[in-house]
Amino acid sequence: MARPITSAPAARAAVKHTARAGVEHTARTASADQPPGSLRAAWQRRWAAYWDRRHPRRERTPLTHANVYILPTRAGWVFGLTLLVLLLASINYQLNLGHLLTFLLLGCAGVSMHMTHRNLRGLALHLRPPRPVHAGQALMLEAVVDNPDARARHGVGLRLRHRLHRQDEETWCDVPAGGQTVVHLSLLTEQRGRLQVPTIEVSTRFPFGLFRAWAVWRPAGEALVYPALEHPAPPLREASRDGGGRAGVVGAADDFEGVRDYRRGDPLRQVAWKKSSRTFETTGALVSRDREARSRRELWLDWQATAGLATEARLSRLAAWAVAADQAGAAWGLRLPGAELPPASGEAHRAHALQTLALWSGT
Repeated sequence: MARPITSAPAARAAVKHTARAGVEHTARTASADQPPGSLRAAWQRRWAAYWDRRHPRRERTPLTHANVYILPTRAGWVFGLTLLVLLLASINYQLNLGHLLTFLLLGCAGVSMHMTHRNLRGLALHLRPPRPVHAGQALMLEAVVDNPDARARHGVGLRLRHRLHRQDEETWCDVPAGGQTVVHLSLLTEQRGRLQVPTIEVSTRFPFGLFRAWAVWRPAGEALVYPALEHPAPPLREASRDGGGRAGVVGAADDFEGVRDYRRGDPLRQVAWKKSSRTFETTGALVSRDREARSRRELWLDWQATAGLATEARLSRLAAWAVAADQAGAAWGLRLPGAELPPASGEAHRAHALQTLALWSGT
């Protein structure tokens, strides 16, 4: 039987059709293999990256025509649809007063758009340095809104935008003429280390709510997050005088303080009431805390004393010990693999130790 003869153009067309069908089948298969929402998430990441490039991080951000955006709200779209219906009805029934009302309301909407945009334009934003917190606690951010103009700004809202399309509730404020307003924003921390301040969105719907103007602000500041405090923490042992001892967790402040007989003139807060209750039954005398003996004691918070725990759990225990030892007023030091702080006391020493624990990387 003779085989059919196929022309060269027809053969090429058949090959192209087969290749195109194979590509479409492969694309459908790949699309079916992707998890739901993956394409949307990819576009969201691209959009977020575009906004990050367009809005670089700055310590102080002025709001100008270049970074203030405006669009109608849902009420604004309904208002525009109502104006369209009024216009069509006025044209159909030849109502002069209807035309007058329609264009009057349209002019009010135009003035409202200008006022909404102007309510943000000219403001300046900066962030105060945030205070360190422990992981799991709320980080308080203080955003300062400066208004150099001679007129007040009303209905200005700020909110945090952290992670992908996750936003907090807006915090509203009024900014006086020629003054400033501090807006407090709360952010829940999750892990230790340096935390980049998330993006802050500034918006307003003043005066009529027909339009929403907003600006995106990416502060350049960072916050320090200490390790979470272990609760309850085991009691801490006092180190030897040569500094070679190891510590476990601090209990009460009386465990570290020496005591002496009560002297006339000692303040009541210096009296060791728990120990006095035991000694009063036998000797009938009170005892006071000996500050000199307390200052001579030294504690070492040693990494080896937390053996058997995970890394983050060990850091949490050391952080709890550091806070308790500081409250007890003892001189204490910190030993970590690759880092050591000599014994000292005071708020600066405690902050330095907690910072070392927060930034410790295991080397």
